[in-house]
Amino acid sequence: MDPLQNISQVPSLIPVSGSSNSGQGSGAPGAQGELAFGDLLKQALQEVNQVSAQADVEARNLMTGESADMHTAMLAVQKADLSFQMMMAVRSKLIDAYREVMRMQM
Repeated sequence: MDPLQNISQVPSLIPVSGSSNSGQGSGAPGAQGELAFGDLLKQALQEVNQVSAQADVEARNLMTGESADMHTAMLAVQKADLSFQMMMAVRSKLIDAYREVMRMQM
């Protein structure tokens, strides 16, 4: 069974187009309403922030006794942790790529 077989069913993934947009510069949104790379990063950071805020609310509700559902709170905290780890991994890869480009000789 191919693990990537159902990748199109994941709703939060946005396809990133190649740089072959009829003469437009890289980073500019395409004619079909595609997002620029910077906009994708900003959107991803906002989603990580939202997940983290939701985890804070769930943990606070559990500690104050407003909610007795520890399962939901733990899931929210784990989801926030995974989102943050993924964001840090992407950040590290971007920094590595930037350093590699800076080392290139012209």
